[in-house]
Amino acid sequence: MIKRALGRSGLQIPPLTFGGNVFGWTVDEVGTFSLLDALVDAGLNFIDTADVYSRWVPGNQGGESEALIGKWLKRSGKRDQVLIATKVGMEMGPDAKGLAPAYIRRSIDASLARLQTDHVDLYQSHKDDPDTPLTDTLGEYAKLIAAGKVRAIGASNYTPVRLSEALIAAERHNLPRYESIQPEYNLYSREPFEAGLQALVKAQDMGTINYYALASGFLSGKYRSPADVGKSARGKKIVDTYLNDRGYRILKALDEVAEDAGCTPAQAALAWQIAQPGITSPIVSATSLAQLDELVKAASLTLTRDQLAKLSLASDWR
Repeated sequence: MIKRALGRSGLQIPPLTFGGNVFGWTVDEVGTFSLLDALVDAGLNFIDTADVYSRWVPGNQGGESEALIGKWLKRSGKRDQVLIATKVGMEMGPDAKGLAPAYIRRSIDASLARLQTDHVDLYQSHKDDPDTPLTDTLGEYAKLIAAGKVRAIGASNYTPVRLSEALIAAERHNLPRYESIQPEYNLYSREPFEAGLQALVKAQDMGTINYYALASGFLSGKYRSPADVGKSARGKKIVDTYLNDRGYRILKALDEVAEDAGCTPAQAALAWQIAQPGITSPIVSATSLAQLDELVKAASLTLTRDQLAKLSLASDWR
């Protein structure tokens, strides 16, 4: 599988990133281990998680995803075969959030303990912290890199303005810069990335690992009418958000391209993203080996210029 450079980090990652938010949520320990083994075998060896995954599940505290990955790393001995990305900054409890240096120090050590490793390949600011000076945050990351606990840093959910400010601060003060950004991006939700971040990441030679790559499953073609609302716990939100004139246009184009390319709508949607300027590796998740197999095929699918154009036109937001 052809790997892609993640900014100037030196990390070479596959064209799809696996989203570890499902571990400890919709996938149990046995399922986590089998998925991780299969991911390594398939060459999809970049795993994205966060300290807060999956705190939203009743009875969970956060850290469940990291802990399961850590158990697998210890059991499998495959740490040198995977790249691990995690995040800091989302609320983990009272007075446990943000990007202040002392909190980052505590958080990285807790993440490393759960992951049962001595370093993470990419450590990301999960969201902006306007109350902490950018130089304080980047200065702490510099110490973590020097200590060998972190190889590179990235940002998630930053506006183009704040990301620009962070890049300028890094250059001005000789601090490590964010090498990647995690925005929402897919065929339906194009504007937030394309209207500002895209030009910035291209100009600054940054990587982009976008989330909601399949729009919560809508781009798989699973939801086609209000009657499909019961297909998942998220069904009502998906139907209410995406089933409109533009959504139906996108589904029609995906069906046509999928038939023409001999693939599924989900594979076509992912292949379109992989081909977009500034996109390095969309984040996708699977809860079964069958779903994972579909993702593996998407990672190596190349659409024709006409097929890409059809999807771009159907999903145009301008």
